[in-house]
Amino acid sequence: MKNLFYDFKDKSLLEQALTHSSKSQKNYERLEFLGDGILDFVVGEYFYLNCNEGEGKLTVLRSHYVSENYLAKIFNKLKLEKMVKLGKSCQGEISKSLKCDIVEAIIAAIYLDGGLDKAKQFIYTYFELEKFESVIDDNYKSRLQELIQGNFKCKMSYETRATNDGFISTFFMDEDEISSGRGKSKVEAEQSAAKKAIGKLFLINDEK
Repeated sequence: MKNLFYDFKDKSLLEQALTHSSKSQKNYERLEFLGDGILDFVVGEYFYLNCNEGEGKLTVLRSHYVSENYLAKIFNKLKLEKMVKLGKSCQGEISKSLKCDIVEAIIAAIYLDGGLDKAKQFIYTYFELEKFESVIDDNYKSRLQELIQGNFKCKMSYETRATNDGFISTFFMDEDEISSGRGKSKVEAEQSAAKKAIGKLFLINDEK
């Protein structure tokens, strides 16, 4: 595939990375497991070497670049949708979760075929890690979502209600109440709850 900027010696590895379990027993799932670990390592190493921020900000950065949302964007950038092989029981629009898994499987396939340097080259080419400064911002809801997607498998939700002096929002992971925050607006209250959740779950103190 020319858009990958990598020529596979063993073309069956790429075919496996693009094959869903509904199509064949030889599918992307084991490759995705390996690719997830490789991506975490490469992104973590890059920011350790190229970013002088503390551990908390480094965690936010890595979570952003390995999140389901970001990997789905990489999938779309590579125009892989028509390349994925699905069984008859799994037709229709490809889910964000599957897009994420396929990209991680491709990373593993490149690693197995060409080694770690080639896998790094692929990640460096498409993930735009050098633009990391734009990721560090005050959108706590977005940051919390990326952190949780990178570290947990759960549902996230906010329950926000009006009070006499504004709003109060409570953040949940599945059925567990994690944090609450107040604000003059609904958005401000949810941002406050998200900021507190980041501190509680990931021990990131982001006071300025």
